Amino acid sequence: MLRNLLALRQIAQRTISTTSRRHFENKVPEKQKLFQEDNGIPVHLKGGAFDALLYRATMALTLGGTAYAIYLLAMAAFPKKQN
Repeated sequence: MLRNLLALRQIAQRTISTTSRRHFENKVPEKQKLFQEDNGIPVHLKGGAFDALLYRATMALTLGGTAYAIYLLAMAAFPKKQN
């Protein structure tokens, strides 16, 4: 049992240590230049069209949820009369 456990641990260590590491390009300096540029665009929209789409979707959901919450509060405050 102990021998199997040691063999398993050795295989796991060998597998982890010999896996190829992925090399990613560092894009942080590019992003820093983009977000620090003084062009009058708010920081939450500097990412481009996708950021604008997310912003508009968030605003629509927020306004819709607020309107629905007010509607439900009004329905709870003024219940229908029972005959």
